[in-house]
Parts: sequence; C-alpha cells; structure tokens
Amino acid sequence: MYTTYLKRVLDVLMAIIILIVFSIPLILIIAITMICSHGSPFFVQKRSGKNRKPFKMYKLRSMPADIPAHIPSNSLTEIDLSLWQRWIRKTSIDELPQLINILKGDMSFVGPRPVICEESDLLDERDKYHANDVLPGLTGWAQINGRDVLDYKTKAKLDGDYVKDINFWFDLKCVWLTFFCVLRQDGINH
Repeated sequence: MYTTYLKRVLDVLMAIIILIVFSIPLILIIAITMICSHGSPFFVQKRSGKNRKPFKMYKLRSMPADIPAHIPSNSLTEIDLSLWQRWIRKTSIDELPQLINILKGDMSFVGPRPVICEESDLLDERDKYHANDVLPGLTGWAQINGRDVLDYKTKAKLDGDYVKDINFWFDLKCVWLTFFCVLRQDGINH
C-alpha cells in the first residue's frame, strides 16, 4: 500500500509545501546563480529513472558551463568552482529544482539516486538488487551512507537494501539522516 499510493501522495504534498515555503529564497538563489555562473542558472541532465527509463533531471548550475553533461561529477578532478558554486554543492541547494521532477512523477523524495545513463556499471549492478525497479530519489540510503565516496558496487548494494525494505519509517529515517549529512557536508567530492 505505501509504495503504490501513499508514498506518491506524500511526495507531491511535501514538494508543494517546500516549493511554497522556499519560493522567495529559491528566486534569490536562482538570481545569484545567474550572476555567479555563465550560462543558464539551471542544469538539465538526462538520468536513468524507474526501469532505466531516461528522464530530464533539473538542478541549479553548480559546475562550469563547459563541463560535459554526460560525465559523473565524482569522476571530475581539479574543477575551478566559484565560492558560490562550492557553497550550493556543499549545502545541496543545487538539488532543489528536483522538486519539479518529484511533482512530474520522475522521482520520489527517497529512493536510489538517479544516475546518468552512461554509468552502465552502476545501473547493471543495481539490476542485481532490483534498485532500478523503483523511482529514483532526491535522497536515498546510499546517499546518507557515503554519497560520492562510495564505489559503485557498494552504492548498488545499499540501494538494494533500501528497495528490499521500502516503508514509511525507512523513508522518514532517510530524510532525517539526510538533514544531518547535509549539515556535516558528508561524502561530497567537490
């Protein structure tokens, strides 16, 4: 029952509430991003969704505009980021536009993080654990247990652990722990 109906209702309600509450700060963040970054303040990237179906994921631009969109950020080294870009990455504010993805039904608040379609090793490993069979999430079990510093096999296993035990309390735990991971800036490479 939770995964088929209630989870989606909670996702939509939370996304609407957060968008309303943070609408003014989000407009200011978008304006500052436009000033501090070349190109659009938004970054749109093709990601792998439920059942590996591609979708366009939205983020605030936190990387230089000339970085190719098909390269995972954890594989990039020595990137010259502005102070603003580093801050929005470390605080995960760049992820806020994914609330639109949640409203569209491409994503959930909690689930395996959507990866770029070129990360076939991770996607294939996730298939072993059925982690590609659910909506990807804004946060997830692998996110709060290492994020960018995990190898793909560990990420896939943690994503599979989540899929085996999806329930309201596990989702609540992931959201709660995400808050502390963001405050501590755990597992972020850039």
